Amino acid sequence: MEEKLVASCRDLVVPLVHADGGRVYLVSASAELVHVHLTGTCAGCPGAQMTRERLIEPVVAKVAPKASVKVTTGFSAPAGARPIDA
Repeated sequence: MEEKLVASCRDLVVPLVHADGGRVYLVSASAELVHVHLTGTCAGCPGAQMTRERLIEPVVAKVAPKASVKVTTGFSAPAGARPIDA
């Protein structure tokens, strides 16, 4: 599931986040919870909520329909977070 999620994020989420100067990290993924972290210009950005609702949640729902989505932002990624690059 994790690889499918990363591939979907790479194709759909990452290009749009990168265009605005942000980066996407996968912190953790399970059938119950997917935790994504945004850095760069996304850190503290009020648009992060829209990114979650309009981009990240629909992608996660296709891969893990029962998973809750947690999106955090900050200037640095949490320890162990995996960058998702285009």
